[in-house]
Amino acid sequence: MRAAIVAFGLGLALAGGPSGVARAESPSSRGPDHKLSYSDTAMGTTVSVWIWTDDEAKAALGARAVFEEMKRLDTVMTTWVRPGVPPSEVVQVNQASGVAPVVVSDETYAVIARALDVSKRSGGVFDITVGAFAGLWKFDEEMDGTLPDPADVKKRLAMIGWKDVVLDPAKHSVFLKRKGMAITLGGIAKGYAVDRCVKILVDAGFVDFMVQAGGDMYISGAKGADPWMVAIRDPRGARDAQFAVAPITNHSFSTSGDYERGFVKDGVRYHHILDPRNGQPAHASRSVTIRAKDAFTADAWSKVMFIYGWREGMDIIKREKLEDFEAVWVDDKNEIHETPAIGKTLKIVKNPTPGP
Repeated sequence: MRAAIVAFGLGLALAGGPSGVARAESPSSRGPDHKLSYSDTAMGTTVSVWIWTDDEAKAALGARAVFEEMKRLDTVMTTWVRPGVPPSEVVQVNQASGVAPVVVSDETYAVIARALDVSKRSGGVFDITVGAFAGLWKFDEEMDGTLPDPADVKKRLAMIGWKDVVLDPAKHSVFLKRKGMAITLGGIAKGYAVDRCVKILVDAGFVDFMVQAGGDMYISGAKGADPWMVAIRDPRGARDAQFAVAPITNHSFSTSGDYERGFVKDGVRYHHILDPRNGQPAHASRSVTIRAKDAFTADAWSKVMFIYGWREGMDIIKREKLEDFEAVWVDDKNEIHETPAIGKTLKIVKNPTPGP
């Protein structure tokens, strides 16, 4: 999903290891069960799988199934147009904007429907029609430190509006009302994909494992007698620097941050998480990490919490009755805020590093 406008910070890691990289247990530390680590790339990011087991052959097959599923979903929901490759369902929807509805698969329809529900409940701060900004802000391979013309941003803003995404449940079709509109599922598809991969591993009989795609992770079970420990990246620190750790089991842990895709210009940080209300990078937060019952929930709502910031974010959690949902913010002043329940287990190991 590399063309996503609202995307992900690679903010999660195994405590004690570099962000996004698993370190295998040494043979001397292994019991009957031990940690097996696998990684590949899909959806424009690193996908990692850690399994606590003594069956290495079965674990390898499970990891392979995860990577194949991630790549399959990428072909369905990506916004990238690849030469010689049929366009994804999302690309087809965008190409038909203002012209005709496009029939999509059950899973694409479900992801878009979920995205629109989050849009409604968040007051439009989560909005998949930010796909209209593609190519205007340069935060991917083309990043060159330039800023878009404000007049161009204003023109693209006219194409933003989640209410103009029309779903037909009978036909399973998606229609963008205005020509020039475009959607991106970059702010929610990785969460859906992680949950799909979790089901694959559970159906294969695994209990103790972790699956991570960029900043989206699900943690199941434990590693023997000890819980899995997950760390939150220091937004202004070195790539492997962490400011907090927490034991997690049977929950998703998702981080959105302003540090992974962006640049600093004249003392201001510009990054990939855009506020659909003004077409500008959001600045209320440096990072936000969500603990939730599933990755689908954590992924989408982490963008909402990031854009609104901790004060309004806390209010939304209460107003929308987001159950089994916790958050940790590093705000624009580099201060840490957390919801009460996660604060009981979260260990702050250092203050976040200052900087623009």
